[in-house]
Amino acid sequence: MAVTKEKELELIRILEHHGRIETDVLAKMLDENEDDVKNCMKKLEDEKIILSYGAIIDWNKVTTEDHIAAMIDVKVTPQREVGFDEVAARIQRFPEVTALYLMSGTYDLSVMVEGQTMEGVARFVSNKLSTLDAVLSTTTHFRLKKYKHDGVIFNQEEKDRRMVVSP
Repeated sequence: MAVTKEKELELIRILEHHGRIETDVLAKMLDENEDDVKNCMKKLEDEKIILSYGAIIDWNKVTTEDHIAAMIDVKVTPQREVGFDEVAARIQRFPEVTALYLMSGTYDLSVMVEGQTMEGVARFVSNKLSTLDAVLSTTTHFRLKKYKHDGVIFNQEEKDRRMVVSP
């Protein structure tokens, strides 16, 4: 028997916050057969609804290497017939880019980048991003401290952190 749409949505919500949870536990949580849960997950992966399973890492506790993250607001000229998609496709291919969003408001694109140093991020902006023909202007914001990411609060006691991320 297949998992219902309601249970599928519940499964997606659980996996979004707890991607490593075992399928037997998921099956119990959803009151479903474990094979049905596995098949549902496979279907969601095949349909590109589940794109990946990841972990949120507090890199400040792992390494002493410098790590810089920045958000860059980008104003672009949309291209005829393709709008913002063509310039977004070019930007997303840069290895420094970790996320890219089309936005409403003053700027068109929000580009998240990571690098080793502020100078490295600045070189990316001046040598790669700003040189694209469609890019009119950029504003770079360097992340100073991470308080919360994907629903997880940093620098908090473990028992409190689990309470926050529960669906």
